[in-house]
Amino acid sequence: MSTPFPPFSAVVLAGDRQGHNPVAKAAGVDCKVLAPVDSIPMILRVVETLERSVSVTDIVVCGPDRSTYEKSALFQALVKSSRIRWLEASTTPSTSAWNAMQSIPKDRAVLLTTGDHALLSPEMVDFFCQSSMESRCDVTAALCPTERVKDAFPETKRTAYGLKDGSFCSCNLFSFLTPGSRNAALYWKQVEEKRKNPLKVIKTFGLIAALKYLAGMLTLSEGMDRISRCIGCRACAVIMPYPESAVDVDTPADLEMVSAIATGRRKKQKPDHSP
Repeated sequence: MSTPFPPFSAVVLAGDRQGHNPVAKAAGVDCKVLAPVDSIPMILRVVETLERSVSVTDIVVCGPDRSTYEKSALFQALVKSSRIRWLEASTTPSTSAWNAMQSIPKDRAVLLTTGDHALLSPEMVDFFCQSSMESRCDVTAALCPTERVKDAFPETKRTAYGLKDGSFCSCNLFSFLTPGSRNAALYWKQVEEKRKNPLKVIKTFGLIAALKYLAGMLTLSEGMDRISRCIGCRACAVIMPYPESAVDVDTPADLEMVSAIATGRRKKQKPDHSP
C-alpha cells in the first residue's frame, strides 16, 4: 500500500521530564518509555506502530539520556538494526524536538509523537498524516473530543480544553509540514511547562484569547488562528475519531490502564482453537 503524499520522518520524544519518573519507578525500569505494556516496552510499541504505518519511512528517537541508553540492550539493538536513529534528549521536549528536526532534510514532513503513546496504532498515524497533508497548513495538532475519550475510558483523567464549539483533549501527535514550520518548536518552549493548565496555555496567546476562553466564547478556529499568528505560520487541528489517540502514560495508574487495555485486545485478537 502506498500513500498519495510524500512520506514523513517520525520524531519520538523519549526523555523523562523529571529525574525520578513515577512510572519508571513503578515499573522498575530506568526510564518511563521502557515500562512494559502487556510485556512489551512502550517505546518498542511506538516504534513498531510507526514501522507498520504507510506514512512513515524513518524514525528518530530523541532520548533517553546517554547513560540510560548505554545500559539499554533494547535501544542499542534498535539502533544497530537501523530501525531507528537515536539522539540524546535535550533539557526540554521543545529543544529535543528542535534538535531532532535539524537532523532531517528540510523538505521532509515531520511527524512528532511521544514514546509513552502506548495505544497508538498504524491507523491513527495514517489518519493523522493524511488529514494533515490535506489541511494545507504548515503545522497540525491532533485533538480528540473529550466526551469521546470519557465514554471510552471513564477511569482516565485527561487535560481538556473547553471551547465554545466543544471540549478537546490533546493527542500528542503533531506535524511540521514545511521547512519554516519547524520554528514552531522554538515557540513551544513558552508553553510546555504550562501544558497541564489550559488557561495558562491560552494566556500565552494573549489577553483577549484568555478572556474569551474564560467566558466560554473562544472557538477552536479562533484558537488556532491565534496560534498561527504567534508562531508565524498556519496551524490547524486534526480531529481524531480514535479515543485511544488521547491516552498517554503520565502516571502509574495510566500504565495499569493501558496495560489492561492492550492485554484485552491481544486476547480478543488471538484465534480461538477450542472445539
